[in-house]
Amino acid sequence: MFATDSDLLMYEPRLFLDVVWIGQRIAAVSGLVTSGIAVAPGVSFNTIGIMPGHVLNYKDASYEVVQVLGPTQLGISVPRASSDDPAVLAPDTATTPMKIYTFRHQMVQVHDQILRMLGIEPELEAQEGESLVTESNILNPSALRRLEALGTLHLIFSAASASGVGGDASSFADRAEMYRQRYADERGRVSALIDTDGDGKPDATRRPSVMRFVRG
Repeated sequence: MFATDSDLLMYEPRLFLDVVWIGQRIAAVSGLVTSGIAVAPGVSFNTIGIMPGHVLNYKDASYEVVQVLGPTQLGISVPRASSDDPAVLAPDTATTPMKIYTFRHQMVQVHDQILRMLGIEPELEAQEGESLVTESNILNPSALRRLEALGTLHLIFSAASASGVGGDASSFADRAEMYRQRYADERGRVSALIDTDGDGKPDATRRPSVMRFVRG
């Protein structure tokens, strides 16, 4: 993935509280938070696949998971403007319900769509001796993070408007259209640097759905 669940918080701080599906909940535990560390005895965050970039909900707010400190401990932060910013301590709490949802299901669809628009087939891997361009040939994947996040939000709110989950369907439809337009605008702005021959240097610049070679 180019983006993570926590990237979506920059655009929609209440997304993981107001627009969720039970089938996309990956943890529901009781735990406490002290000095930015969430502790939930009786659960193994490693086993259920919690990683930095996931989002933890408690006390009607969402926080970034920035570290997995052990099977029962997570380092969490108030949502930041950038993943490169220092962590901001989340508020302490006594034992309280905590939930983790993911929108990876929607993000995978957008991720594959972006790759195909760049002329890359997501499921193909280069065999020894082949010059096939794969996702690993993209030298600036972080440049595609915003695009993937906007496309994911479009899918989420489109689904929410159809199902009516969590709120006003017409409001969700308006947000879906807004993110569809922002996704289209970002698609026209962003470009991927591609290393076609494995030398670690960009040989081509590709925009989603448009390809432009800059070096032979």
